[in-house]
Amino acid sequence: MTHNLSDRPADRRAGYARWLEGRDCTDCWKAARDSDTESKEAWLAAKRAEEQQAARAWAEQFDMPPLEGPEKALAWGERSRHQLVTTAYSALVSEGTWDEADWAVLEDKIRTIARAGWWIDQRDAEGSDLPELLDAAASNDVGTENPFR
Repeated sequence: MTHNLSDRPADRRAGYARWLEGRDCTDCWKAARDSDTESKEAWLAAKRAEEQQAARAWAEQFDMPPLEGPEKALAWGERSRHQLVTTAYSALVSEGTWDEADWAVLEDKIRTIARAGWWIDQRDAEGSDLPELLDAAASNDVGTENPFR
């Protein structure tokens, strides 16, 4: 592919030309990207399955209740909850000033949020923000409380 370098300052042309040499043309790049879709999808499916297995094992280990919501949101919600809570534990207990008693109180609050969509909405939150987020959760985010847990 031909590039016009006349609009570049003279001292930047050589570097840009070297950079262009190492790149495919736009059409070739798009063709390579589109042809590799199947392997990307397989990799992503394997990654999601691995994350889902870890989230389920974690939920079982720490007695987390099942989430509520549309079927297609449940797995994503479980992964989001797992990632946020483990990040929060690292930030607050492992690296922070909280002790296990403080965490146990927060863990009880975590168990009350049963709506998968709430966890999905919080997926980009910082772990240290979890206590504040849990306090702000609305009543429709809280699941049916089971006194026989």
